[in-house]
This record gives sequence, structure tokens and C-alpha cells, in this order.
Amino acid sequence: MPKLPQIDGLLIVPRLRIQNANAISSPMTWGFPSMTAFLGLMWKLERLLAGDIAVVFNGIGVVCHAFEPQVSRGGFTKSFCLTRNPVGKDGGSASIVEEGRVHLEVTLVFGVVGDILMASTTEREAAAAHIAGLLARMRVAGGTVLPGVSPRSPQLIALEEDEEKQAAQIHAVRRMLLPGSCLVERNDLLERRHQQLQATTPATSRLDAWLDLARTNWRSVVAQDENGTETVTWQHDRTDGWVVPIPLGYAGLADLEAPGTVLNARDTTTPFRFVESIYGIGQWVGAHRLKNMHQMLWYSSADDAAGMYRCCNDFTQYL
Repeated sequence: MPKLPQIDGLLIVPRLRIQNANAISSPMTWGFPSMTAFLGLMWKLERLLAGDIAVVFNGIGVVCHAFEPQVSRGGFTKSFCLTRNPVGKDGGSASIVEEGRVHLEVTLVFGVVGDILMASTTEREAAAAHIAGLLARMRVAGGTVLPGVSPRSPQLIALEEDEEKQAAQIHAVRRMLLPGSCLVERNDLLERRHQQLQATTPATSRLDAWLDLARTNWRSVVAQDENGTETVTWQHDRTDGWVVPIPLGYAGLADLEAPGTVLNARDTTTPFRFVESIYGIGQWVGAHRLKNMHQMLWYSSADDAAGMYRCCNDFTQYL
């Protein structure tokens, strides 16, 4: 079973304002960008820092403070606001390519290890500012980081070994993340809904349970009083908090191909595999409800033999 790698410290980059991030997170979901985008950002940042700052990123958490999808206003059915750009060579308008965009304000929390955590406070502050400067020049989920001065500075925190001191550190970090919600994995809710549906319909699949959790189901409940009069009330099943369907990574569709053997592959030095998205259930949780930082951090798990490349989160292990 995958497990979050060791975490000795936290790098917190607060209040990034991102314009036009990708809102289509998978072929079947839209909304907040996929966690695969943020894990890719983490790896890219680590490569940029190689040989510069002695730090390794082992996990990333995202706290969302503002979410503004670029969709049509009014009406029950929404559609993405689309543009026709860039202008063609003849000055005419380009064809419309459907894309979903969203403006975000997020705080990124990286779980880190490395010698930089043993440095002085001044050196750690300088390292955090340098990393935040790099992030400001990068694409985040396809979006552009807008310039601006955050009310809080980036911080690189070395976690204390003493449990009481570390708990005080985590308490201070939680306050820093408010107001905001972080996305965690809740596939335990998917298993529970699957079992509930199978109790009445044995042929129910996990896809049925996933679709059932992705919507609000209203059901009538008939009650009868002592005089035999029946009354009908309507109840919904959204009682588990802010639950959302999310993509969790990719599953292989074919065998792993040797590097450079697939025509038009972007990278000719890395093995290639055709994949499709895999899905699960996530939940938006208020930052003040986290018991520890392990609950919010996401990390990757790759199994070439099984053809599974997955984003993982250990939230349920600390319930």
C-alpha cells in the first residue's frame, strides 16, 4: 500500500493568484484542476532547484481560497466562455477550440526533506523567497501566476521532533491557511456508497456508485401519523460534506513501450505507455479540520507492472 514519504519540514507559498488555469481536469470532470497538475508542478520545481538548494519535495497540498470559473452567467445550464485566438496570419479570427478556464487563489504546501531545513532562519527565509520567485514565473495547472504582494511571506519550516512542539507548529500553520479548503481523497465514501447500493441492487457497479455520489439525489420519505394521515417529505443524500468526483491518475491501456519507439512522442528518452484516466472521490475540507499536515499532502505511486500511475492521499488513515 502506498505511503507518504518522510516529511521533515513544510514549505508554504501563500496566496498565489492564478489566471486561466485548466478547469477541465479529465474527460469526465471539470472544476478544480487535477492533482496531477500540481504534482507535475512540484517535480518541475524540484528539477529547477537541483544543485541550487538542498531540498527534496515529497508531497504537495493545495488550499483553495477563491474559485472563479469562466462560465456563462444565468440559466441552469452553464457553458465555458470561449475565445478565438491568436489571430491568424491573414488577420482573421481563429477557429474555436473548446477549453475550460478558471481563476484561482491558492496556497501551496510542500512536504520537504533536505539539509536546508538545518540552516539558520535567515537562510531558510531566503530559500523560501527564492522558491516563491521561481513559482511566480511558472505555469500552474496551465494558468499564469499574477504578480502581487501577498499579506504573508513564504515560509520554510523545519518540523520539531517533539510532539507537543510540532503540534504547536501545525496549529500555527492551520491558522495561516484560513479561510480556505483543501482537497483530500475519500475513496472510503465510494466503497460505502457502493455497499449501500448493492444492498438493494446487487448488480450495482463502482461506476454506478461514483455517479451516484457525484450528484444530489432527492428521495421522498412517507410518514404516517397516528390518525393514518400520510405526509411526504423530501430528503437528499449529501450528508458527507463537500464531496466531489475527481481524477486520480492514469491506468495503462497497453504494454510499456521502449523509449523512442512511438512516433511523435514528446520525450524520446522515457518509456511510453498509452493510458486512460482513473477516477475517485475527493472531499473539500476546511484547513482548520486537519489533524496533521499528512492529511492534506498528495504524492505519487507508480506501478509499471500493474500499469497504474496514481495520485495518493492519506487523509482517511488519520480519521
